[in-house]
Amino acid sequence: MNAVKFDEGRLMQLLVTPIVSEKATMVAEKSNTVTFKVLRDASKPEIKAAVELLFKVQVKAVAVANQKGKAKRFGKTVGRRDHTRKAYVTLMPGQELNIGGEVA
Repeated sequence: MNAVKFDEGRLMQLLVTPIVSEKATMVAEKSNTVTFKVLRDASKPEIKAAVELLFKVQVKAVAVANQKGKAKRFGKTVGRRDHTRKAYVTLMPGQELNIGGEVA
């Protein structure tokens, strides 16, 4: 199994939310990949361990993308959305992870 052990409490907080968008759905259908919003300081091995722990599936690979927050304005006030980190988690062949409810 894994030689490196992670703090289980941290792994439970690592995955912020699954990303359900048109792009995420296309990637999921094409290459058996699930997309998550994760903590900004999350590492690839931590993300892999978290997904395997929470969903009881085998992970093949993890790719991450840092996304800068957009500058937004509300009247005179200029603000900025938070920076985010996305994780594209590719599952082993035959593994399945259904997050969002299927729309008939």
